[in-house]
Amino acid sequence: MVAYPRIVQWVNPAYRAGFLLSNYERAAMLIRLTWLKLRWFLLLILIFTSWVGYREVRGHFEQPQAVLVLGGDTKREDFAAEFARQHPDLPIWISSGSNPEYTRAVFSDTGVNLERVHIDQAAVDTVTNFTTLVDTLRARGIESVYLITSDYHMRRSRMIGEIVFGSRGIYLRPVPVPSERTSEPFTKTLRDGGRALLWLATGHTGSTLSGRHESRYGAEVSQ
Repeated sequence: MVAYPRIVQWVNPAYRAGFLLSNYERAAMLIRLTWLKLRWFLLLILIFTSWVGYREVRGHFEQPQAVLVLGGDTKREDFAAEFARQHPDLPIWISSGSNPEYTRAVFSDTGVNLERVHIDQAAVDTVTNFTTLVDTLRARGIESVYLITSDYHMRRSRMIGEIVFGSRGIYLRPVPVPSERTSEPFTKTLRDGGRALLWLATGHTGSTLSGRHESRYGAEVSQ
């Protein structure tokens, strides 16, 4: 019985050492897993950027067959009307733009034949600007489009468009509308890029799951 305290004193430091080693091993494993995930994430980014770069180069050799205008700002439609006047052979699709009467008046006043103008109001946000029209355009044999939206909105739009339209073999040629606004946060680009991938995998965009969507004039509002 006299030796018992000594045994405790001997076992206890060993137990503590083993506990510390276990913690160290767990930390090392966590670091390895984190690094592995980071490597895969960086690899995916590299693959995606390479794919987008290839499509951008290839897109310059594909003559656009239509114009796609994203709603959200009347300046985009004003710009698109003049652009359409300069490209008289191209049909124009306006996705959830302003009041249809205003849209028609803008194009008519610019001298654009309204038979070329297709107004689609199915989209509720930027992701659905693309998902609601991609199959319509593809069914008409369109393989390349001019993409018109505000300059601050173009990065996110291209991310979504490259995924959604790219899945159907449709190329984009961006035509940014100048503005005085700064570019949107990159987090919005990543978020909607993820939603576009969700649409590829499931056919759903996630707009109803969030309970929120963008207003047609840039803000985010409750549904």
